[in-house]
Parts: sequence; C-alpha cells; structure tokens
Amino acid sequence: MAQNEDDDYEYRIKEGDHIVLKRGDVYKAVQIQRKKKVIFEKQWILLDNVVGHLYSTTFEIASGGTLQPKEDKETESSTDVKVAGTDNRNIVDDGKSQKLTRDDIETMKEQGLKNEEIIQQLIDNSSTFNNKTEYAQDKYIKKKKKKYENTVTVLKPTCRIIAMMYHGREPGKICHLRYDTLAQMLTLGNIHAGSKVLVFETCAGLVLGAVMERMGGYGSVIQMYPGGGPVRAGVECFGFPAHFHDMLHEFPICHVNALLAGTLDTGAKDPTAVRWLGTTETSIIAEEKHLNAAAEQEQIQPEAERQEGSPADERMETNTGGDAGQDREKLEREKRQEAKERKVKLEEKRRKLAAAAALLEGRNADGLVIASQFHPCSVLLGLIKFLSPSRPFVVFSQFKETLIECYTKLKEQGGTVNLMLTDTWLRHYQVLPDRTHPLLLMSGGGGYLLSGMTVATDHSEPPAEEPAPKRQKVKDSEG
Repeated sequence: MAQNEDDDYEYRIKEGDHIVLKRGDVYKAVQIQRKKKVIFEKQWILLDNVVGHLYSTTFEIASGGTLQPKEDKETESSTDVKVAGTDNRNIVDDGKSQKLTRDDIETMKEQGLKNEEIIQQLIDNSSTFNNKTEYAQDKYIKKKKKKYENTVTVLKPTCRIIAMMYHGREPGKICHLRYDTLAQMLTLGNIHAGSKVLVFETCAGLVLGAVMERMGGYGSVIQMYPGGGPVRAGVECFGFPAHFHDMLHEFPICHVNALLAGTLDTGAKDPTAVRWLGTTETSIIAEEKHLNAAAEQEQIQPEAERQEGSPADERMETNTGGDAGQDREKLEREKRQEAKERKVKLEEKRRKLAAAAALLEGRNADGLVIASQFHPCSVLLGLIKFLSPSRPFVVFSQFKETLIECYTKLKEQGGTVNLMLTDTWLRHYQVLPDRTHPLLLMSGGGGYLLSGMTVATDHSEPPAEEPAPKRQKVKDSEG
C-alpha cells in the first residue's frame, strides 16, 4: 500500500499546490493554504481536507464549508421513470406547477436533507412531471442536480483547463482566445523542449504559461512585454516548479529598436554594467544617480545634525522629552531602507534586462508567438528579425483585417514562406440516445491565425531579370 502511495505521489494534492475547482462548467484557480477559506460559486469552502487525495476527486461540501470525499453510489438511471407522458404539447409553463416555494427548499437545507432527497421532493411536488416525456424528465432531473448538488471537483491545472476557465469567466482578458485556437498556436509555432521561443502576448499570461508547459522546463522563453512590467497572472495559475521560472526571461518591447540598431554595449563582463545609449536608459541612469545622491545625503545629514543640532530641534526635544528626535530618526531610517530597496530593485531590473538582451543578440530564436490586443504588424516585423532561418512564427488576432495587413507586409519585404491565414471552427455536440445534436449555445468564432516560416535572404545580388517573351511572327495573308 505504501508503495502504491509513493508511485502516485505526484498525482496527489499537496499543501501549497495550485488547483482548479470545478462545478459544472464553472472553473476557478486557487492555491491550497491551511485554514484559509475561498469563495466559489457564492459559497465559502475550506480546502484543508483535500490534501492527500488524488486529483480529479469529487468532494461534497459539508456544514461549515468543509469538503468530504463523495462516496460512489450506484443510483438507478435517470431514464428509469415509472410514469411518463407521450408528448409535451399540453404542458403549460405558467410557473404554478411546483408546489414547493423557495422558503420550503431553504428549510429543507437547514434541516440537513441531502441533495437527492431535495430533488425527490421537487419531483413529487411537481404537477407536470409525470406528464413529461422520458427525455424531458431526464432533462428536468439533470437541471435540478446541477442547481442543488453541493459538490466540487479538484483538478490539476493544465493548459486546456486554464484556457477554458478564462474563456468561460473573463474572455476579454485573453482576447477571446479559445483553447482549440491556443492548441493550434502551440502546434504551428513548433513549441518543444530545448528551444528558444519569443512570446509577446497580452492574454494575462495564458499563452506564456501554455508555452512553458509545452517546453517542460527545458530551453528559454523570452517574454516581450509592453508597459512598465510583464503580466503573469495566468502563469501563476499553473503552479510551475521553481526550475520552470529559471528558463523565463523578460524584455521590454520598447527597447527592441535600440537592440536592432546596435546601440547596446554588451562588452562589459558585469551584466549590471550594460548601458543603453538610447533615451530610455538615460532615465534609468538618472534615477539611479538620484537614488545614490539621496542615500548619501541621508547618511550625511544625521551626522551633521548630531554634531551641530538646530535650535528648533533643541526646543522640540526640550518640550517633548526627546520623543520628536526619536520619531525623526525612525523616519530617516525608514527612508534609507526604502532607498536601498529601490536601488536593489533597479539593479535586479538592469540585470534581467542585460540577460535577456544577451539571448536576443544572437538572433537565433527558434520560434515566435504573438497574441495581443494591439495591432501586431509593427511587433511582428520587429521581432521576426530575431528568428533563425527556417523557423516558424504564429500570430493570433481577433480580427482578420490586421492579419491581412501583416500578410501583405511580409509578402512585400520577403524572407518568409508558407504564409497561411486561417480561422478555426469548434462545435460541441450533445451525444445522447436518440437526441444527438449540436449544442444550442456555442462560441461564434475563435479568432484568426497567421503562420509562416522564415528563410535566409541574400540581398547582395539583385534578382535576375526574366527574359522577355518571344513575339510570334504573324504572316500576312492576302485576300
């Protein structure tokens, strides 16, 4: 038994793991912490009891929000109905068929009745249930189970589950990127372990997390980000191990032109000594000088005050008994500590910037993935220069017009082959006996993808001109 537990240790839930809670079609990503309640579907639950169980286990929510593993019970099929009607044409939905009120149902819950007993009470007090067909009765029972069944399933985070969670709850945050489209992006981008991939996305980190999951912690991922810093909320939902983050680098998109122009001094051995010659680095250097000057001034000022001391300070110390002086010293210490922390953060930012720039300088990346709410044309034309020849790239957009412009620009400048502009179509089906049909509600579109492959171009020799076609001689014919 112990050997079996050791074999499936990685499939068991542990404290601190990131998990996904599932009820019906609703998902939520949380982290397991002792004695911490989380709210899911307007209900507080405690996750302490899930530790040690296998993933994909279904739990019942008991009193106080505690979770208990659900026991597998063999229940009779929902199609085994004793009395059923022939059709539903005479059933009128006037809202008066159910005798139980909302207060009655809440009273049953307070009395401790199980969900199966509540559903049975609803069936017994429905005046139209026996007149419905078997299919309608099954549909009614499933609907009530979905509403009153107090269970939750704990799942292990994966790319598909996280994509479905975002698309179901907050599709605008991921640019309405559907999980089937995301799967095609990973395939067309040839994402695999050991490669160097450039990622530019504004999908809350979902695309970045999917790329990292596919690479398995081997290789390099360089996240090109806009604004003040990278957004990685979706990456945190995956719960990657520490070594996965060692392969992740970041580089601001605003510095790409400076790097392509060669205005980056990479000759220094110390990565913190790398200087940007552009205007953006000037602000960083100025900020660093300001911090150093502020720190030196704060160190000199207390010494001078201790030696000389101002009359106002002496009067204040006399009136307050030295409390004001202690408060001032405490405030100065806090300012010095804050200045040191800001300087450390600035140095860390410069170090990461230099490390990412060193990876990009070789221009030998193995793949490029773009999924952004911004117009992708300028981003694509700039980042594609960092790819090696014969390497794939893929761009996602909600609108085909932006990708058509990218397609035209790439055709004009050359250096790419096998350009394809495609869209995906996903359709869910209900598969049940004698009633298999597409679902009534489904996603209308999954966006568009532009994919292709880079090739080496030689601009030293002009392209050879094609010979002019020969003109055929026309014989004059005399009438």
